[in-house]
Amino acid sequence: MAKPVAQTVADLRDVIREHDRRYHVENAPTISDLEYDKLLARLKELEAAHPELITPDSPTQRVGGEPVSELDHVQHRVPMLSMDNTYSLEELQRYGERTAKLLNGEEIAWVVELKVDGVAVSITYEDGVLTRGATRGDGYVGDEITHNLRTVKGVPLRLVGKNAPPSVEIRGEIYMTNTDLADINARRQAAGQVLYANTRNTAAGGIKLLDPRQCAERRLRFFCHGVGYVEGLTADSHSEFLERARGWGVPTTPLAQRFDNFATAVDHCQSIIARLHEFDFEVDGLVLKVDRFDQRNRLGATSKAPRWLVAYKFEKYEATTRVNDIFVTVGKSGALTPTADLQPVQIAGTTVSRVSLHNVEEIARKDVRIGDTIVVEKAGKIIPHVVRVEKHLRPQSAREFVYPTHCPHCNTKLEKDEGGVYIRCPNFSCPAQLGERLLYFASRSAMDIEGVGEKLAYQLVENGLVRDFADLYDLTEDKLTSLERMGKKSAQKLLANLDASKTRGLARLLNALSIRHVGARVATTLAEHFGSMDELLAASAEELSDVEDVGPVIAESIYDFLHSKHGESAIRRLREVGLDMTSPKKSPVTSGTAGPLSGKTLVVTGTLEKFSREEIESLIEQHGGHAASSVSKKTDYVIAGENAGSKLEKARDLGIPILSEADFESLIKKGGSHQI
Repeated sequence: MAKPVAQTVADLRDVIREHDRRYHVENAPTISDLEYDKLLARLKELEAAHPELITPDSPTQRVGGEPVSELDHVQHRVPMLSMDNTYSLEELQRYGERTAKLLNGEEIAWVVELKVDGVAVSITYEDGVLTRGATRGDGYVGDEITHNLRTVKGVPLRLVGKNAPPSVEIRGEIYMTNTDLADINARRQAAGQVLYANTRNTAAGGIKLLDPRQCAERRLRFFCHGVGYVEGLTADSHSEFLERARGWGVPTTPLAQRFDNFATAVDHCQSIIARLHEFDFEVDGLVLKVDRFDQRNRLGATSKAPRWLVAYKFEKYEATTRVNDIFVTVGKSGALTPTADLQPVQIAGTTVSRVSLHNVEEIARKDVRIGDTIVVEKAGKIIPHVVRVEKHLRPQSAREFVYPTHCPHCNTKLEKDEGGVYIRCPNFSCPAQLGERLLYFASRSAMDIEGVGEKLAYQLVENGLVRDFADLYDLTEDKLTSLERMGKKSAQKLLANLDASKTRGLARLLNALSIRHVGARVATTLAEHFGSMDELLAASAEELSDVEDVGPVIAESIYDFLHSKHGESAIRRLREVGLDMTSPKKSPVTSGTAGPLSGKTLVVTGTLEKFSREEIESLIEQHGGHAASSVSKKTDYVIAGENAGSKLEKARDLGIPILSEADFESLIKKGGSHQI
């Protein structure tokens, strides 16, 4: 028996809404665009034949409404206040300390979110149906933009599922992608129209247009980042609310993550800044929010901003330049990294002539071509990345980059990671990989062999003097002095440094071997757990995965390397030349004899001259200490570099010994005691 038309229409709408949720929320569509369009076309056909079945929340009603004569004003039931912000890590730390005091030292969990550079809006749903949308306005009164919000595909017209509150005001950001801005500007130039300046202004202007069809042309999108007025919400925290919202089909800000304390939340901020190239939308900071709603209520707000959140913003420095060429480099793991050679340009006080394009998918997503004009950005004066291609300036001579099929250094056929984005050279003996592995093997956080720099590493490979790690220890004075610009004294010093590196121990060696997914921290954990290379070799993949901080993916990588032909050969030969492959089994923090810093907690602050932050924290741990992120009464030493801020001040207030880099090096040489 055939279904009634009304039931067919209802079922079809539910199917389309579920596909919308999978596309916009999960980022994991299960049907093609063509199949989706066919479903939507079928629904339009049925509604055209039965117009009495058309409802405002139907997926067909996103575009096509009549223009409004003017924007009405909307009073927010819960004010949309602004937020306090800072550009300084020291000020951010002080904010965390103030918040802890206001809550009398309670444990506070924090959520870190991207601060998307768009337009703040509120969207009200009654019984799951979109009824009203408004801009932030002055925080108390905004403009009604319901007609335009219906054109934004990321905004569900009806919430999916059966557990949505009777009334809920979802708050978030309307934004535009850089790719869409580039495409729209290319079309506008071809039509002789004025170009849009940037994504934020284009989104802000689009969402307040009177004609929804014109707004739809701007391809605006939406991320949810909070909740306003609500009835019947079952979540007790922000992280729980975001999970509920995703279940209703509402896209939430990507990479939002919860942390048990403020220090780990702040550390996470630094890692996110280095990932800005991954996003096709503008990010001008990070927002740190108290997670629990009851704590937020007790913290309250000032007249301008809530006390339970803060924006950690970074200055953005942009410049426009030309892509002269694109080439690939091969790293120590065999991964190929495409790099754009640029017309040199000044950004934030430095000359930028190259910028990483990261992988083949990023080149395709941003559509970067040789000869293109691109916008390059440095956020917080850190690593530059490509924001977008100015497609309206693309010359006819612009060429797509053809990714090589074979390694440019050893001609081995390239392979793509299964389920990943990287293309690799699988030849472990590839000279480019070997050169990069030698550099890492000799680095401070690995075997710490002073004198092996980039030029020497590649000289050793190109001259056939080094084909694996162990060959470094077979070098002689005669072999070294045969190289360009290598004198007798330099050769003798390098040989002494090589000999000294044999005693670095298992943790450093495991880090130095360039095993995929194994860095200094995992290497130290493995060394402390197994105590010797022999016990590590005897472990199964399952036993490896049971080790803290390892897990199945890293365990499989370790096991495969240790039992591969090249891994077995590397370990055997390094054993033959006399490298120490043992380590104390007990954790250095609890053992009284594990290292000169055993049981001591150190905090690093400011900019160091000789070490990166990762290198010095690795050294702390390798010598038995604990590298903490915040200063407390339990801190034993603070290592201070230039521009040290609030951590240094707090250490002085608490009477904690302050170390320079030289003091630190002296400390680990003398066995952990330091005279002030």
